Amino acid sequence: MSQKNPQLQLDGTDKEILRKLMKDARTPILEIARKIGISGAAIHQRLRKLEQSGLITGSKYVLDPKVLGYTTMAYIGVYLDKAMNHPEAVESLKKIPEVLECHYTTGNWSVLIKVLCRDNAHLMELLDKQIQAIHGVSRTETFISLAQQIDRQIAL
Repeated sequence: MSQKNPQLQLDGTDKEILRKLMKDARTPILEIARKIGISGAAIHQRLRKLEQSGLITGSKYVLDPKVLGYTTMAYIGVYLDKAMNHPEAVESLKKIPEVLECHYTTGNWSVLIKVLCRDNAHLMELLDKQIQAIHGVSRTETFISLAQQIDRQIAL
């Protein structure tokens, strides 16, 4: 297992490579190499170093959920009746495919989850039959996202 380095130093070339790949991970390495003036082998070495440091954790294709018929995005604050129910509740949430993210939070909720549903009826069914049925969930607070305004990663 590689050791993560919190003091990782990125130079300008590393940042330029990462910016191009963050914009489009399918950009050919040789195209990037030509644009920034180094060899493809040098880029591969730098990427390997960044992967080993833990900075790069993978690459993925991003699906448009609307094309699949999922049009309702919601954030749900989940109140648990006891702190000791956190691990069990999170394990139950992991089994629900519509749950995309789960965060322990400060403030009123025990956890905040992000869900994706086909429509509002699907969201209501998800809340009633799955999320609120989890042992330890005392109540939920739901916020429907009308439109995502910003979608980005940390800037380099």
